[in-house]
Amino acid sequence: MIPGAVFLTETRCRFTVWAPFRDAVALAREDIRIPLERADHGYWTVTLDDTPPGTRYRFVLDNETERPDPASRFQPEGVHGPSETVDPARIPWTDALWRGIPPERMIFYEMHVGTFTPEGTFDAVIEKLDYLAGLGITALEIMPVSQFPGERNWGYDGTYPFAPQNSYGGPEGLMRLVDACHARGLAAVLDVVYNHMGPEGNYLRDFGPYFTDRHRTPWGDAVNFDGPHNGGVREFFIQNAISWFRDYHFDALRLDAVHGIYDLSASPFLAELTGRVGAFSRETGRRACLIAESDLNDTKVMRSRDLGGYGFDVQWNDDFHHALHTLLTDERAGYYIDYGRTSHLVKALRDGFVLSGEYSRFRERNHGNSSRDILARGIVVFSQNHDQVGNRMLGDRLASLVPFEALKLAAGAVILSPYLPLLFMGEEYGEDSPFLYFVSHTDPELARAVNEGRKREFSGFLHQGEPPAPEDPDTFLRSKLRWDIRTEAGHAVLLRFYRQLIDLRKTVPALARLDKDAVEAYGSDTDRQVLVRRNHEDGDTLCILSFSDHATEWRCGRPEGKWRKLLDSSGPEWMGPGSRLPERLEADSPAFLGPYGFAVYLQEEIHE
Repeated sequence: MIPGAVFLTETRCRFTVWAPFRDAVALAREDIRIPLERADHGYWTVTLDDTPPGTRYRFVLDNETERPDPASRFQPEGVHGPSETVDPARIPWTDALWRGIPPERMIFYEMHVGTFTPEGTFDAVIEKLDYLAGLGITALEIMPVSQFPGERNWGYDGTYPFAPQNSYGGPEGLMRLVDACHARGLAAVLDVVYNHMGPEGNYLRDFGPYFTDRHRTPWGDAVNFDGPHNGGVREFFIQNAISWFRDYHFDALRLDAVHGIYDLSASPFLAELTGRVGAFSRETGRRACLIAESDLNDTKVMRSRDLGGYGFDVQWNDDFHHALHTLLTDERAGYYIDYGRTSHLVKALRDGFVLSGEYSRFRERNHGNSSRDILARGIVVFSQNHDQVGNRMLGDRLASLVPFEALKLAAGAVILSPYLPLLFMGEEYGEDSPFLYFVSHTDPELARAVNEGRKREFSGFLHQGEPPAPEDPDTFLRSKLRWDIRTEAGHAVLLRFYRQLIDLRKTVPALARLDKDAVEAYGSDTDRQVLVRRNHEDGDTLCILSFSDHATEWRCGRPEGKWRKLLDSSGPEWMGPGSRLPERLEADSPAFLGPYGFAVYLQEEIHE
């Protein structure tokens, strides 16, 4: 059953809630209470006339406990206030002809609504969509927007999965944003969290066994996907996923940290979810894509359900980030200890996962399995994202860690990889303001606990000072993008460089081809160089990457044939130190790379 308030006509609304162990459930609206009828499998339901959109209500449990609807579509007064009915059919959608774009054409742009613009609203994001389309982005990925306490949060502390954040503009604002994306040819992607719920305003335990102590997660008790009475829990989250596709017209959902979903059942929740979403997609004729984040390096996430997998369409690949980041920064702390050689990046470019069963020093055990046969169009790569920036103590972006030439190198490695590239908001112009961890819990004790927990987490880094207090409004304000710097010299050049890379990816056949079998990659740790050859019948390409901080002679293999230079990051047009690479490259051509140099060549003549 679909939980929450669902409109059957303009003013006729059905209310449904799962509360299997309650003896009575009523709906409180204004000054009246209306009993719900018990239905099968622990559900309670009532259908009411004269109930227009905008009606506020709560559920009353056993005649004493009043709570908002767990499947509330809108919380206008925050996590502790009443729920409000919403009718998606009343929104004047203009995307009837939108058919989506295939995943292999997605170039993702991850953004946080609250810090993306000064206003921090859905409507303000709409004003930036033309800029993103002009950059070449094809998919806007929005960090979680489910209702959280206060007005500042990454979104991973949401407690009402169906309700878009009130301070961002609520349901109608989000619908306008998705509609505006489609009008510009952009797919809309939403980050959702099914592995835990935030602590404040989380009243799910009052309704049923949504959580279990059979498994423990970093956030406490696990969501009950495999214990007794899990049917209503599973249906709650499956209906949530379908609602984002059906009611909000999203093209894809990215599931946060699926490794935090503990499920030992013979029919895992994740496989059931992909099956139900797939059925919805076939029934409606609308493409509905599911993207997984997982740190298990387990290809089961991507394998079809017929082969015992979960059947996700796409998966984030942290290994690519780690391999690239360590070469750029020489950092080796924490999980970076397992990376740092050019062979790691080469393997990421050829296969996907770097750790595919090898011993992990960080985990002190073997980790992962081979992703060689996972299609390239099913893997997302990045040099930055909200986790890899925001989980640093000071929220350092790459622009604060490496020189300008290395930023161009990082962009080239990601955008011209054989995978789906993801940009984190602001990286395209070298945003150097931090992206910090912030919250706005209304419970002072909870806010204090979060602050103390953050200090403990970074106790080994206190030589850098204390981590910024998450509940301090200034922590949030410091994380906002500074759009005005886009036109300043270096930032403007980097932005133009990103546009050029994306254009090359879209227009050069070998770079547009997402096929691991058409990729050859080689590395040299001695010279800190990587060569990537992309094969295509219309002409191969060479991507030459140097991770050295000084000029070096190119030694990482010399291809046969003749090659014409398409782009050179060391060129003066990109504020580089000056190129020493020839315009025409042959097997015996002298070639020198600048510090953190990056260049792309197109095959001009094949050597016989």
